[in-house]
Amino acid sequence: MQFVKISDQKKYNVFLRKQKHTQFLQSWQWGEFQEKIGNKVLRVGVESAGELVVAATLVLKDIALGKKYIFSPRGPVFDHQTLCGKSSEECSLADTSGLEASKILFDGIEEIAKKEKAIFYRFEPTCGQSACPDIFKKTIDIEPSQTIVLDLSYSEKDILANMHQKTRYNIRLSERKEVEVKEARASERFDDFWSVMAMTCERDCFKLHSYEHYKKMLEIDSCFMKLFIAELHGKLLAAGIFSFFGDTVTYVHGASGNENREVMAPYLLQWHVIKLAKQAGFKYYDFYGIDEKKWPGVTRFKKGFRGQEVVYPGTFDKVYSQPIYNLYNLARKIRRIF
Repeated sequence: MQFVKISDQKKYNVFLRKQKHTQFLQSWQWGEFQEKIGNKVLRVGVESAGELVVAATLVLKDIALGKKYIFSPRGPVFDHQTLCGKSSEECSLADTSGLEASKILFDGIEEIAKKEKAIFYRFEPTCGQSACPDIFKKTIDIEPSQTIVLDLSYSEKDILANMHQKTRYNIRLSERKEVEVKEARASERFDDFWSVMAMTCERDCFKLHSYEHYKKMLEIDSCFMKLFIAELHGKLLAAGIFSFFGDTVTYVHGASGNENREVMAPYLLQWHVIKLAKQAGFKYYDFYGIDEKKWPGVTRFKKGFRGQEVVYPGTFDKVYSQPIYNLYNLARKIRRIF
């Protein structure tokens, strides 16, 4: 096995698409988005007999005083079947082949960290709970460590029948009220989307990214990131940004207005995209994040669709400079307080 830097977009994305429940945050396109918002991006991996068995998008983020850290959201991605002969749920980085590939990968990333003056590598493994040895430090989750995933191999009738009764009722209510859901061009409807995002942020008290952040996200690739809207007689009631990548459609961001909430537009919006994903041949629909304590209302809404709950190990740091890392964490705690 050997560590490699990857410059071939097709080779990189073909590897990712082979993995079950494909992670859009590790895609080539997501790396391009990170570059658009000002971060340096590298793609690396581990090859065995000329074939990729591990791949990782590395996002280099500036901290202060010329220092950086490296981040792999929902990665690195391991070909667990090839390395361990097991599914991702059963496999661990401590398995023999996984351990060898992990060592080669982390050693290679450490060499990059030295050149880039990065003080730690932050990553989010998707394999089993025993994935991370004690040399890695568990930290605050960046991406949600819990999600709900719908299996789209079932018929539309069965998916609908499996939903919570209230969710199914709300979908049908929205249809009766003549709510219309459609894909929208970001160039034409982005300001409308931003308006309902701001309403949702104020109403539900969550942190909002900048206007440019969402706008650039929708400029990446119209086949990769799509905007869908739900309207009633031409009035925007709800909207969402969805990723279409590999075998999975992911609900990335969503928003709803303050008026006409009784017509339940967000339910029909989700159902419309779920059906579209199934018809297009995708295998999974990822609701991308639940948390009973932090987002009780959103979590209740997503659970109503009755997918499988998935729990990831969380976010970990491999530290290269302990003193500077300690200062970084102190500053991070202070920012959270204020």
